[in-house]
Amino acid sequence: MSVLKGCAGEKSAQFEMWVGLDDDVYRRFHDIILETDDGTMQIDHVVVSMYGIFVIEMKTYSGWIFGDERQPKWTQVLFGKKNNFQNPLHQNYRHTRELARALGIPHEKVHSVVFFIGESQFKTKMPPNVLDRGLLSYIQSFRDILFVGQQLRTLEEKIGRLKKNPASTRKGDVKNLTDRFQSTDTCPKCGAPLSKEQRATERTQAKPSWDVPAFPDANI
Repeated sequence: MSVLKGCAGEKSAQFEMWVGLDDDVYRRFHDIILETDDGTMQIDHVVVSMYGIFVIEMKTYSGWIFGDERQPKWTQVLFGKKNNFQNPLHQNYRHTRELARALGIPHEKVHSVVFFIGESQFKTKMPPNVLDRGLLSYIQSFRDILFVGQQLRTLEEKIGRLKKNPASTRKGDVKNLTDRFQSTDTCPKCGAPLSKEQRATERTQAKPSWDVPAFPDANI
């Protein structure tokens, strides 16, 4: 049932983007496939406009959500039970970085947006680009013109060519994600190399913690 609700929620948000954004200003793309150095990745939602490119990562969760942009994992509390999940900002950072690279544009012109679908409530202060409502108004709040004329049309054409969905590519995307989650020396979400730091009060209880050196450069 939760899977069905999640799919319905994402379809509803996708429909809202289609009908709520001015077609003359915003161009929407879905299911973008990118080739990366270690395989492929899929980006679910991209909005192209003169105000920048918006990469939207949607998450379906209910309950209380705790997290910080620096933490590798966030926490969901539902009916008294805790569930950890990967920081979606780290995940979307890699999406924005790879898309900027594929398009040949500065990373700062690609805006990361994380949108939570479902009956969730943030219990810690979130960055402005992590939302559980107001997706359209957030996108429309950007007013600095970054792309004009032929440059904008060229970007739309490039992204349009990335919108392809062969079964083999999707399998490659899944394999790529699986390999990163099993890796011990790269971040499972952004793909950046990890640096190891030991933090423990007793030698027998020593556990490694991981930092992502590349993430502080993210424009989120």
